[in-house]
This record gives sequence, C-alpha cells and structure tokens, in this order.
Amino acid sequence: MKVESFNNRLDFEGDRIVTQVIVESSFSKEIRMLLKRGQTMKEHQAPFPILIHILEGTIEFGVHGAIHPLQKGAIITLEGKIPHSLTALEDSVVRLTLSKLDHAERIDKVVEDASKSPA
Repeated sequence: MKVESFNNRLDFEGDRIVTQVIVESSFSKEIRMLLKRGQTMKEHQAPFPILIHILEGTIEFGVHGAIHPLQKGAIITLEGKIPHSLTALEDSVVRLTLSKLDHAERIDKVVEDASKSPA
C-alpha cells in the first residue's frame, strides 16, 4: 500500500506546465499537472484511453472541434487516439490517469513542445 497526495508541493512554474507521477499501480499511472493561467497543451493524442479530473481551477478542453469548459470537480474520459488540447483559464491542478501501457515521458514531451516559443 502506498499513500500519496495530489495536494502537496503545488509548485507552479510561470513558463512551464509542471507534471509529476504521483502514483503508479499495476493498472494505471496517476499524474498531476499544474497549469498556470494561460498555459496550453497543444493538440495531441494518447495511444490508450485517459481520464482527466479537474482538482482545482478551470480549463478549456478542446476535442472534436469544440471547446468544453471544465471546472473544479469535473471528470471526463476520452478514448485513445482522439486529438485534444487543454488551456488553463486559471491556475489549475489536473489529475491525468494513463493506462499502465502508456508512458509518462510522453506527457513530458507534449509539455516540452508546448513550452517552446514559436519560431
């Protein structure tokens, strides 16, 4: 048994989305994402289904050409291989559940791409 918290050490960074694997189990990876107001994860897709839970704040979730505002407490699921994006409307704490078969490093790559300034 392992006990962790999504509420400890909320160290937002001004120029980069912060991600951290909080718990990894035999069936999933639970990742915390800290997004400052205005930060965006550009359109990307996951190879497996995901679950997104807004723990604090408000985000805009883009999928299928529509923008869905998601506030604290909202939880959604999305099948794999569906392009989607996230934009923080205020400082937000987001729980992302990945399949055990997925890789947390993939999220780091999406965040890295989002933090690059346009050429």
